Amino acid sequence: MAPARVVAVMLLAVGSVLLSVAADTATVPSPEPFIWQKAHATFYGGADASDTMGGACGYGNLFSEGYGTRTAALSTVLFNDGAACGQCYKIACDRKRADPLFCKPGVTVTVTATNFCPPNDALPNDDGGWCNTPRPHFDMAQPAWEKIGVYKGGIIPVMYQRVPCVKRGGVRFKINGHDYFNLVLVSNVAAAGSIKSMDVKSSDSDDWMPMARNWGANWHSLVNLTGKMLSFRLTNTDGHTIVFNDVVPKGWTFGQSFVSKLQF
Repeated sequence: MAPARVVAVMLLAVGSVLLSVAADTATVPSPEPFIWQKAHATFYGGADASDTMGGACGYGNLFSEGYGTRTAALSTVLFNDGAACGQCYKIACDRKRADPLFCKPGVTVTVTATNFCPPNDALPNDDGGWCNTPRPHFDMAQPAWEKIGVYKGGIIPVMYQRVPCVKRGGVRFKINGHDYFNLVLVSNVAAAGSIKSMDVKSSDSDDWMPMARNWGANWHSLVNLTGKMLSFRLTNTDGHTIVFNDVVPKGWTFGQSFVSKLQF
């Protein structure tokens, strides 16, 4: 084979490999936080957001916990059985799909997931059953919704994307439950906002014990840790891990909250 033909064949082979790699790369979806996606949004909770307190994530008083009125309840596909609790979303009215009378274009609002919007299978997805599967939907605190929509509209099409959460201070832990059932609420989580796994270690042991998500942002262990100094190890949904050494002092009691100096 002539040298020129050999070079040409080699270049074609290399080109084929590069095209194959490029094709494979193109099929990999971009990370969720960087994609603008379509959904719809409604509002609840009143003009002062007083009726948004509590919720399926377990944060309780959203004002004292630092979440305020920039919150939302997520439909089933977004809530993910509580795994999305604490995640932050930037939301804008989708002016290409919205009635211009009810859309505030050029404005975004960032909300934290603090609640679950349950499905209503008695109503169709496009007429009242807004949170039915498989619809992505945000039932936002009214003050947050009114940043992007006009009250009379009631429901608007939106664009949304996951964004890093910005929080003041460190991660917080509140312990409820009883002996042999420690229920720990994890709140004020920055960055990913949501926790993938949690472990606990007492001061009289060298072993980390895995905890399980009980509901929302609450994690439990089934051992007697009452009154012992405790450390927690958290891994967020971005895969980052932080160890909160001795964050709970000896002699604690159920119902107490503890603020760490560490943050994601």
